[in-house]
Amino acid sequence: METPIFDFLTNYANSGTLRMHMPGHKGLAPIESLSSAYELDITEIAGADSLFEAERIIRKSEENASHLFGTLETVYSCGGSTLSIQAMLYLMKQERRTVVAMRTVHRSFLNACILLGLRVVWVYPDEENGILSGEYSPAAFEKCLTALEGERACVYATSPDYTGHMTDIKSLAHVCRKFSAPLLVDNAHGSHLMFTEEKLHPMSLGADLCCDSAHKTLPCLTGCGYLHTSSEKYNGRLKQAMSIFGSTSPSYLMLCSLDLCNDFLENNISGNLRMISDKVNSIKTALKDRYIFRKSEPLHIAIDTAAMGWDGRVLADQLTAIGCYPEYAGREMVLLLLSAAEKQENILRLQDMLTRCEDCPDNKPVQKAPAFPKMQSVMSMREAALSPSRLLPVEEAVGRVCAGVHVPCPPAVPIVISGEVITEQATEILKFYGVDSIETVDI
Repeated sequence: METPIFDFLTNYANSGTLRMHMPGHKGLAPIESLSSAYELDITEIAGADSLFEAERIIRKSEENASHLFGTLETVYSCGGSTLSIQAMLYLMKQERRTVVAMRTVHRSFLNACILLGLRVVWVYPDEENGILSGEYSPAAFEKCLTALEGERACVYATSPDYTGHMTDIKSLAHVCRKFSAPLLVDNAHGSHLMFTEEKLHPMSLGADLCCDSAHKTLPCLTGCGYLHTSSEKYNGRLKQAMSIFGSTSPSYLMLCSLDLCNDFLENNISGNLRMISDKVNSIKTALKDRYIFRKSEPLHIAIDTAAMGWDGRVLADQLTAIGCYPEYAGREMVLLLLSAAEKQENILRLQDMLTRCEDCPDNKPVQKAPAFPKMQSVMSMREAALSPSRLLPVEEAVGRVCAGVHVPCPPAVPIVISGEVITEQATEILKFYGVDSIETVDI
C-alpha cells in the first residue's frame, strides 16, 4: 500500500532543508530518543497538503483508507472520535433533527449536544440486565421514533461500548430506514471490526455515519481517528463539518501514523485478528472454571469479577504486581484490552498471568450498582450547562438540577445529565462509581 504522507515527511526530513517555518523545534529533539519523531513533525508547507482542504498527499492517504474500509468517504481525525462526533452532530443540527440516543454515550457526545443546542430523546438500557449490560432493543428505538410523530430525527448508538459489548446495529439500521432517520454510530472501540471474518463494523451493517478511534485497537498514535460515511448525502461534507471544531494545526505525526496504518490494514490485520480470536477463545476455554467472562468482541476481555464474588481491584493488583496493567479495574469488573497488532507471545503471557493469580482472599458477595433510574429533565442541556453553577457533595445535591457533565467509566453511561433533576437513587449510583461531588445549577 502506498504511504504518501510518510514518504513526503521522510523525504523532507532527509533533504537537509533549512526550516524557516513552524513548528519552533525545527526538527530538533531535546533528547536523542525522540529525534526521528521531531524530524517528521512539520506544518502545512508546500506539498504537505492541509487536513481540512486535502487535495494531495492527505487526500490520497484518506482515499486509501476509504478503499480499505469500503466506504464512500473516510477522513482522518487528529482529535480522536471526539472531533468526529462533533462533526456528525453538526450535520444533524444543519438538518434540524432531534437525536434519539442510547443512554450509553461518551462525554464528547454530551458536550457536542450542549454546544450545538441539540434536543436529545433518551433510550435506556434493558432494565432486567442492569446498568452495565449495554443491552438495547431496536424495538425501543422504533417506539421512540414513532412517538415523535413525523418529527425529523436521527438515531445515535455506541457499539461496541467500553467493555466490548456490541449492539445489533444491523437491526437498528433497518428501523432507521423505516423512519428515514440517519443512523450515527460511535464505534470508537471497534475500528478493527471491518477486518474480522464476519464484518462487524457499523459501516458494513447499515450506518450512515460512523466514527472510529484508531488509537484504541489499531497501531496508531493516541488521538488518531476516522470519520466514515456510506451516504451520498454526506459524501464530501465531512471535512467542512470537522473544520468547525478541529484545530487548524493538526499533527503530522498523527497523520503519518494513520497513513502507515493503511499498510497494516491491507497486509496484516486479517491474519492477526484470526490468530487473536483463536487465542482469546483458548484463554476463555482454558480458564472457564476460574473466571466468568462477559460477552464481548475479541479484543476486549471483560472479566465479571462481581459474578465470581471477587473484587476486581484485588485481581487487578495481582496482575499489576506480576507485570500486566489492565485497561480498567473496579469492584465489578476487570477489562483487558488487546490490539489488532498484538503479538502471539503477549497473549500467551496474559494467559499465564491469569493462571498465576490467586483466588480473591475475601471471596465475599460483591455489591453491585443500584438499578438505573429514568431521569427527569427540567431544562435543556445547553441552558443548564451554561448556567451559573455550584459544586456540591452528591449527598447535598438531591433535588437540584445537574449542570456539569460527568460520565464515570465504567459504566460509561451518564447517570445524570445537565438539565436533569438529581435524585437520591442517582446519587447512590454516582457514589458507587466513585463520584463524590457534582456541579449543580445555582439558581
